[in-house]
Amino acid sequence: MAQARPDTVGFVDPAWHREGQDPDYRFSLANERTFLAWVRTALALLAGSVAIVQLADDLGTEWIRKVVGTALGLTGLAVAGLAYRRWRDNEKAMRSGEPLPYTPVLAILGGVMTVVAAVVVLLVLFG
Repeated sequence: MAQARPDTVGFVDPAWHREGQDPDYRFSLANERTFLAWVRTALALLAGSVAIVQLADDLGTEWIRKVVGTALGLTGLAVAGLAYRRWRDNEKAMRSGEPLPYTPVLAILGGVMTVVAAVVVLLVLFG
């Protein structure tokens, strides 16, 4: 069993983090980079949401912009909320020597972004 780390600066290691074996640090760092990529994606979605609603006055009617902006904002919220969960689940799997878990979030994100991109293209062409 891994020991609790004293360097958590006021934070307590969750119980799952003290179980199993510490994975190779390269895998933990790669998992952390993936978490940060999810956070960057969430920030980009939120920025796109604000841009559509506030800056794209020529892009369709106001309610269409609000629908597209809301879809982008909610998707960014979901991605941000799921980023930690995915990092944690991957870390737990690595610590216990199990396969990395599957997540349907990637397929859902791809589907939502395909629909939003299609709407934006239609608005650019016909709006």
